[in-house]
This record gives sequence, C-alpha cells and structure tokens, in this order.
Amino acid sequence: MAAYRTRAADSPYHRTLPIGQRLSARPLVEDELSCFETVTLKELEPMLVPERPRAAEGDRDSCHHCRASQDTIWSDDTWHVNAGWTGMGIPYVGGLAPNQHCTLDTAPLDVLTSLGPLLQRINAAVKSIPGVARTHFARWGDGSEHFHLWALARPLGMMQGRGPMLAFWDDVLPAMPDDLQREHVRIVAESLASGGGTAFPNRQTGSS
Repeated sequence: MAAYRTRAADSPYHRTLPIGQRLSARPLVEDELSCFETVTLKELEPMLVPERPRAAEGDRDSCHHCRASQDTIWSDDTWHVNAGWTGMGIPYVGGLAPNQHCTLDTAPLDVLTSLGPLLQRINAAVKSIPGVARTHFARWGDGSEHFHLWALARPLGMMQGRGPMLAFWDDVLPAMPDDLQREHVRIVAESLASGGGTAFPNRQTGSS
C-alpha cells in the first residue's frame, strides 16, 4: 500500500500560526463559561493536507448511520435519532441523522426543510426529562461523512455547563444508573413519537 503523503496546508491564515509552540491556555481558564481551573495545551501541530478521510467517506457500505441499530430510539421517513449507549454523565446525549446518506453540502431540500421543525421537537422532548433546563445542539462534522447533529441536555441549575463546556462535563461526570438512563431515553423517544414517527423502531416487541 502506498504511503499516505501529506504536505503543510498553506493559506494567508496558516502562515500566521505558531506551529510547534505551546500556547497560553489563559483564555480558556479566564472565560466566564470555562469549566477549567488549569489547562495545559498541547503544542500546535503542523496542519497537513490532504486530510484523512472521515468515516464512510467513499465507502457508504461502511456507514454506521445508514445501518439499522438497536440504539435508534426514534425514526420517521426522513430522520432517525440514536441514543442510549452507556456512560452518559449528563441527563441525555443523542445523535440525529438523516436516513439518506448525505453531507450538509449535498442534503436534499426535503431533508433540510424538515430539520428545523424536528430540532424544535427534539428540544421539547429533551427538556421534558425531569431536571433538564436546556437542550444544546452541536455539529462538528469531522467524525463521519454522513451529516449528523448532537443533542445534549444541560441539567437544571448547572451554570458551569453553559455553552460548549457541557460536552466536557459529560465526559467527567459519573455515569447515570442504567435504569435512569433508560427512563430518560424512553421519555425522549415517546415525546418524539407523539408528533409522528416511531419510537424504538428496531426493537422487538416486548424487549426493554
């Protein structure tokens, strides 16, 4: 197999960067939304192109978003929501993706026009979990070619979880008990299904 050859990315912006230096983390610590008391950043690594392909890029048969999953808690003709994997430290973390394999750049009009109303429904569903104040939505787009969004529940009163800090807290808070996590997932699934679509479409009747 040929070696994966890269070169330094070059643009007017890239030429301003202190590659190889360890930058000050003070802005992360001093930000009023920060959950960090101390942070040590890694050295800024060289930015290389071409970038390595994302998951399923050029190989749709390997796309996990396109396969039926026991983690799918709700679906309709256009979208599906996955959640319920172990280790959630905040009340809810779930992924939303179109059933059709597409990127944000290539998503059909019907997918794009149905996204707004669905986000509103997910927002309400997640906030119906007891003890949840806000639903945060996030999209990075670096893990998989298949367009997907994340929904995260900020606990009521957790002002340290405002903004992008919530994802860090999910990593470090104690995992919820399994029965409580299942209950939160059930609440979201049934709330979504009350407005259309199917809760737990890939589970056999009678399974929990």
